[in-house]
Amino acid sequence: MFRARVVPENIQKKQARDAKLLKQTVQRRADDKKARAAARKAAGENAKKYAAEYAKADKDLIDAKRNAKAAGNFYVEAQPTIAFVIRTRGINKLAPKQKKIMQLLRLRQLHNGVFVKLNRATINMIRLVEPYVTYGYPSRDNVRRLIYKRGYGKVNRARIALNDNSTISDTIGEKCGIHCIEDLIHEIWTCGTHFKEANNFLWPFKLTSPSKGFEKKRHPFHRGGVWGNREELINDVIKRMN
Repeated sequence: MFRARVVPENIQKKQARDAKLLKQTVQRRADDKKARAAARKAAGENAKKYAAEYAKADKDLIDAKRNAKAAGNFYVEAQPTIAFVIRTRGINKLAPKQKKIMQLLRLRQLHNGVFVKLNRATINMIRLVEPYVTYGYPSRDNVRRLIYKRGYGKVNRARIALNDNSTISDTIGEKCGIHCIEDLIHEIWTCGTHFKEANNFLWPFKLTSPSKGFEKKRHPFHRGGVWGNREELINDVIKRMN
C-alpha cells in the first residue's frame, strides 16, 4: 500500500500564486489583443472617413472653379492656413533676436523643417528670420509623405520613430483624441483645435541636402536665390529633400 505524497504548505502556496499570476497574464494578453484589434479597426475607419473628406473637399473646389468660370467670374481660393518652414543657413552672423525666433520655431539645425500655423504672430516671426529660411504652403500629399517617411515623435523628451500607432495614442491620445498616424496627419493638415499639441509632439523634421543643391543663399527666391516665400513651389523643395 502506497501512502499519498504530502505537498508542503509553502509549495502549495507557491503553486496557487503561480496559477493566479498565469491566469492574470493570460487575461491581460487577451485584453491587450482585443484592444489592439479595436484600435486597428478604428484607425482604418478614420482613414476611410478622412479619405472621403479629402475627396469631397477636392470635388467642391473643382465645382466652385467650374461654376465661377461658367458665370464669367474668377474663383479665389481661401488663404492657406499652414506653412512648412525649412532652415537654409547655419548660425554664423545670427543676431540674438533671430536666434531666439529660430528656437521658438524649433529650427535649431540646418535643414530642419517644421509645420507652422499661419496667423499674424507667426507670419511676423517668419518675416524676421526670412533670410535664414525658405517656406511655403505644402500640399496634403507632402504633409502625409513627410510624416510617414520622416516623422518622429517626442516621448519623454526622446526622439521616437512613428512605426506604431501606440506611440501616438499613449502620448497624446487621451488628451487630444489623436490615436493613429492618420489622425495626426488630419490634425496637422486641417489645423484643428489640437494643432499645437500635435505639432509639438512631432519632432522637427531632419531633411537631407536637396538634390542638385540649393540656389544662391544670399539672394531671395524671387531673385533666383533660396530664402523667402515660395508659396506652392515649396512642394518641389520638399520632394528634393525628403
